[in-house]
Amino acid sequence: MTSCAFVNAHIVPIEAEPFDGTLVVEDGRIVALGPDVQAPATARRIDCEGRWLLPGLVDAHVHLGMDPEGELGSTVDVNEMTDPVMAGVRAIDAVDPADPGFADALAGGVTTVNVNPGSGNPIGGQAVAMHTHGRTIEEMVLRSPSGLKSALGENPKRVYGEKGRTPSTRLGTALVIREAFMAAQGYAARRAKAEADGEPFTRDPHLEALALVLERRIPWRQHCHRTDDVATALRLADEFGYELVLDHGTEAHPLADQLAERGVPVLIGPLFTTKSKPELRGRSLRNPGRLARAGVEVSIITDHPVIPIDFLVYQAALSVKEGLDRDTALRAITINPARVLGLGERIGSLEPGKDADLVLWSGDPLDVMNRALAVYIGGEQVMEYDARAACPVVADPRPELD
Repeated sequence: MTSCAFVNAHIVPIEAEPFDGTLVVEDGRIVALGPDVQAPATARRIDCEGRWLLPGLVDAHVHLGMDPEGELGSTVDVNEMTDPVMAGVRAIDAVDPADPGFADALAGGVTTVNVNPGSGNPIGGQAVAMHTHGRTIEEMVLRSPSGLKSALGENPKRVYGEKGRTPSTRLGTALVIREAFMAAQGYAARRAKAEADGEPFTRDPHLEALALVLERRIPWRQHCHRTDDVATALRLADEFGYELVLDHGTEAHPLADQLAERGVPVLIGPLFTTKSKPELRGRSLRNPGRLARAGVEVSIITDHPVIPIDFLVYQAALSVKEGLDRDTALRAITINPARVLGLGERIGSLEPGKDADLVLWSGDPLDVMNRALAVYIGGEQVMEYDARAACPVVADPRPELD
């Protein structure tokens, strides 16, 4: 059994009051924490010198490993834009763990991400939730699929309108989604009958994925910005009865009461972009606070590489400046996105039994002058800030063979 104890730390559990004390890790999991907890005699002691210890941050909407920064063409795998319905494609098959963005994530204290296909299709494919350090996807993955990506609004109508295909309008996009779900309903019924009768059945990867959504086994991750697109997202969810998550939600706040009533979470962001297209005209750092005050569960996202992933915590900090409650801001980059990903029992807060995904900060992470000094995933240190060189040093997940 391997164990370590973080002593003399200012510990922020997220779902309990902060305290000064000790946190103990055994075999990659938190086993004890509190102001009066004693470090086991056999544990390796890590003296935090009064610095802040928090759970690893969670970004529930990125394109890490699929859309590397500064690269084009053959290195980009984020959108399979050859058919409007691509429910069967899986992000896990395209993520490159060598993308430098993973090191940037660790530098910013982000230990878990949800990698989505892009928004070029009405139905874009299956997401994967994963750690931000590892040699292979199999070492990093936490849940796959973690949702099925869909897009409303400008992107799919532009992509397929330019090809002279449906959808070229918002009403065409909704039609494509409805047709796909109706096909999946029929498929699921035929599959169930074949299984009951002991008959062979030919499986379809696209319809299998849509059936997972209809069975509420994974959420429907709905890309939308404009208020009318948010209304369409709610309409479709009411029609087919699936679990809805809103990604982006730039103008979701006018319908915040409806979202809160239905329990629909909003993954809002990116918040540092320019208003580069019509559906982003309502983008504002005030919007997370507007949603949260109305009772909507809010997570903050970067949409990396749209916004660099190490800016996640800064988006939260500046949302506080513009009216978001401070504790809610921390929840929006920890436990809220963890729960959206179906991982709230493992990550997102500090409590016994959870994974020891930890970040030691120089101070309050919502003070932009503070930084992540050390990052641990499963109790193993994967990043250390080198003060002399003034740069983060990430452990190499792919050591050279002798």
